[in-house]
Amino acid sequence: MKKSIITGTLVIAFLASCVSKKKYVALENNLQTTQSALTKTQVEKEELESKMSKIEARVTEYNEKINSLKEINDSQMTSVDDVAVMSNNTKQKMRQTLAKVDPSKLSQAKTLQDSMNLAVSYNLKKSISDDENDIDVSIDKTVVMINISDKLLFNSGSYRVSNKADNILGKLAEVINSEPSMEVMVEGHTDSRTINTEMFRNNWDLSVKRATSVVDILQNKYGVDPAKMIAAGRSSYLPLVENDSKENMSKNRRTKIVIIPNLDKFFALLDAESL
Repeated sequence: MKKSIITGTLVIAFLASCVSKKKYVALENNLQTTQSALTKTQVEKEELESKMSKIEARVTEYNEKINSLKEINDSQMTSVDDVAVMSNNTKQKMRQTLAKVDPSKLSQAKTLQDSMNLAVSYNLKKSISDDENDIDVSIDKTVVMINISDKLLFNSGSYRVSNKADNILGKLAEVINSEPSMEVMVEGHTDSRTINTEMFRNNWDLSVKRATSVVDILQNKYGVDPAKMIAAGRSSYLPLVENDSKENMSKNRRTKIVIIPNLDKFFALLDAESL
């Protein structure tokens, strides 16, 4: 009896040992399977990260190309009525400037060149002086003509430039100096009244002397290259209006600045407000 009990106990212990070993082997197999799956997942993750990195690099490259093309497009020059060129950036600034122009003047602009002329004139007037009635800006193709009343530049009957002209001539010098290849003509104009003094034989003398006085100031005080300036006197023979009243004669007494600008540089320089 005792022997049977011992034998039964050993059988149970053996069976229990076999079951535990089977569980161990199964767990070990599960562990290996899990580790294998984890390794595979890690490899797949690294492959996906590599692909994502390449995709991001391509996206960055494409964005750089798009931005580069946009910059090229913005800086490309387009023709304006076959007489001038301007970049797309300048055209955008021109539109923003035109929004500030008197609507009655804007309504008279029939072509792109008309609009360009209005925008440049507006910016130039604002840049040079607040006395808009004493400054007139007109544009013929690519030539900018600025008529400045003599009362802003000279004392009555004098060819000496007054101190009150410093602000105007200083800003004009900035415009002229902004383009090294620009040529500038300074013209003196008088009204029709004759003059004959010890200093001036006639209106030719007076007009030439006033022109050279302005040129001297631009050169010696504001550093404008004298090689690109011309001084000329036109006497009374190119009036703006008839010399039939004091008001009209005042308009005809003027100094005319003729310049050939680079329009992009004009807008960059003359745009006093942030656009």
